[in-house]
Amino acid sequence: MGDNGQRPGEQWDAVVVGSGFGGLVCAGYLAACGRRVLVLEQHDVAGGNAHAFRRRRAYEFDVGLHYVGDCGPGGILPAILSGLGLAGRVAFRALDPDGFDELALPGLGVRVPVGWDRYRDRLKSALPGDAEAIDAFAAICEAIGEEKHAALLADMDLDDPRMLKLMPLTGRWGRRTLHDLFDHCGLSPRARTVLAAQSANYGSPPSTTSVFTHVSVLDHYLRGAYYPVGGAQGLVASLVEALEARGGELRTRSAVKRILIERGTARGVRLADGTEIEAPLVVSNADYPRTILELAGAEHFPPALVKRTRNATMRLPVAVLYAGLDRDFSDRPNANLWWHNGWDVEAAYREVAEGCPSGELPFAFLSFASLKDPESPHVCPPGHTNLQVMAPLALRYGGPEQGGYRRDPAYAAEKERVTELLLTAAERALGPIRDSAVHLETATALTHQRYISSTGGTPYGLASWGPFGMRPEARTSVKGLYVVGQSSRYGSGIAGVAISGILCAARVTGRRLLAEAHAGAVLTDPALLPGRTADWDPMAVSRGAARRARSVARAGRAARTPHDSRTPRDSRTSADSRTRTDNRPATVGDQPT
Repeated sequence: MGDNGQRPGEQWDAVVVGSGFGGLVCAGYLAACGRRVLVLEQHDVAGGNAHAFRRRRAYEFDVGLHYVGDCGPGGILPAILSGLGLAGRVAFRALDPDGFDELALPGLGVRVPVGWDRYRDRLKSALPGDAEAIDAFAAICEAIGEEKHAALLADMDLDDPRMLKLMPLTGRWGRRTLHDLFDHCGLSPRARTVLAAQSANYGSPPSTTSVFTHVSVLDHYLRGAYYPVGGAQGLVASLVEALEARGGELRTRSAVKRILIERGTARGVRLADGTEIEAPLVVSNADYPRTILELAGAEHFPPALVKRTRNATMRLPVAVLYAGLDRDFSDRPNANLWWHNGWDVEAAYREVAEGCPSGELPFAFLSFASLKDPESPHVCPPGHTNLQVMAPLALRYGGPEQGGYRRDPAYAAEKERVTELLLTAAERALGPIRDSAVHLETATALTHQRYISSTGGTPYGLASWGPFGMRPEARTSVKGLYVVGQSSRYGSGIAGVAISGILCAARVTGRRLLAEAHAGAVLTDPALLPGRTADWDPMAVSRGAARRARSVARAGRAARTPHDSRTPRDSRTSADSRTRTDNRPATVGDQPT
């Protein structure tokens, strides 16, 4: 048995490659339906874009989950979790329903409230000259949102031709651009920028964004915006517990090198250390182009699909500044802040796609984890603020992308430039904060590529894949091989990948699992789930049972080993008392370690 518990020749009913939210949901439902499921994750901790990391024993930063929608009564995501017996284990705290997103544009501020009617009225109040056009736009988008919601819960396959009768507006507008819909409604340039102000949720401008993508994201937030109590890692750990409760297993530090295919049929995977694991079903939660062209191999797919995948483009990568501030922002509303410095959203995306040659970010998204989860023991010390500043941004760096880039002075200089772009944008949105910074850390496209293995370092998945608006279905042309995640038909955010996961499991099992769960079916007995003690740590759970057991064993040996009696300094006190010599902390290396 290897360091991660691999057993040569072992067999499973299903192997899931990657432990992103879509992969974990799929694995949980396959296990709940009686399959023996193994999840393999290359990183140190499960979660993919939904994992978190800790710094200085004082701050915990979410990598990609900053808020989720539709988590109230009857919501899609709570139903998916409830179906796995997690209803009593995962709680969501609502962001400010009168303004969960604050839009800050030059000379105009708009607070985005819950509900289509209130959203429409708020927009018309801010942009009275566009009132009629806003009514037309909102009517189409709200109707498409309702169509999608009904279709997901319908008792028929989503590819059933009858489904078109349930989605007439989606059929008309879904695969047209958001720009086309703006034109159709006669919206002014100012109104278009306001309506696209939250577009960094999916990472593309109106000219290259499908109406379906925009509506899918906006509609689920207008059904209520929330944050999981305990942060993203708590949500991930709950899914790991559901998997393990039904006999499944998560193995971290287990990189898949190859998906094994013989005569057009998947038969398992080969790990980076050469171990082969057999399974008649493989679900890839890995990056889609990498799945087809590298892990599985282009030779196993039709030439047209290979060509489409080789020619595919990815959405923009993101740059993120993780900041710990010894300053209290608790007087702010519990809302995200979307800051824009201009009124041309298409020009703004051209600027970030070129790496901001102007030297100034045109927009940024600011998330306050300490406002969203104020009782978390990990998010930050009392009186401090956990702030993340994000923007889609291409790197202006041409050095090595693998291995040595972090030691390249050119990369260090580029990362310092990106840090300054993000910090300057944050100060334009909030006022001076750098003198309050105890911890600053920047993630770039290469950071994301290193830890998530996504093509181009994007968290958003495919931008184009053949005809406009088309994305891959769960089932591939290889028997027994399926795909889930951000590049799937239902991608774009945590809710989208969760839907991709449960619908993939539904496709495999032949059951309407989402409709069942939404109707109240519970496929995993909550009594099978492990108890949680007061010191329950989602990070430890998310490393998998084998590594947890080794950690416990090491802790037991350490407890039996004599050591000095010095009391370690409390991490919160340590963070509070950090001495600055230059009024600006040095930028720390890539996240997460």
